[in-house]
Amino acid sequence: MSIGHALLGLLEGGPRHGYDLKRAYDERFGHDRPLHYGQVYSTLSRLLKNGLVSEAGVEAGDGPERKRYAITDAGVTDVERWLGTPEKPEPYLQNTLYAKVVLALLSGRSATEVLDTQSSAHLTTMRELTRRKADGDLADQLICDFALFHLEADLRWLELTAARLDKLAEEVAR
Repeated sequence: MSIGHALLGLLEGGPRHGYDLKRAYDERFGHDRPLHYGQVYSTLSRLLKNGLVSEAGVEAGDGPERKRYAITDAGVTDVERWLGTPEKPEPYLQNTLYAKVVLALLSGRSATEVLDTQSSAHLTTMRELTRRKADGDLADQLICDFALFHLEADLRWLELTAARLDKLAEEVAR
């Protein structure tokens, strides 16, 4: 995800300082990967330099003063462009797992064990996501569904590859 675009989108609701942006980002998007404060401020610095945000005052607080940032018209246009641009579908044509299967075959190791170990890891993750989904709010449920559908596709590939392993071993041996 583009952190810069996410922060710009959050600023569309009104000016905020970095601490508020980090908290809002983490609540909406950072369940598994919260932002570091340094990431927030370096991103805000870049957005400021590029004219996508402006300083909107300073707040006094218990600690150091906090700069407030506001999105500019150029920032709004940039968010609109980003939202209207589809994400590039990732076809995963050069997959690490495929490389492991081929290398196991080439080295005389068990490619079946590679596939079984990976299937087990996928199933464990799917169980964890299913539990998380059951206890989560709608946003968490949607995020978990996204991950579960991708893991399910991976499992189908693992099963298909296991079914074709003998033929792949013949081709790799050539």
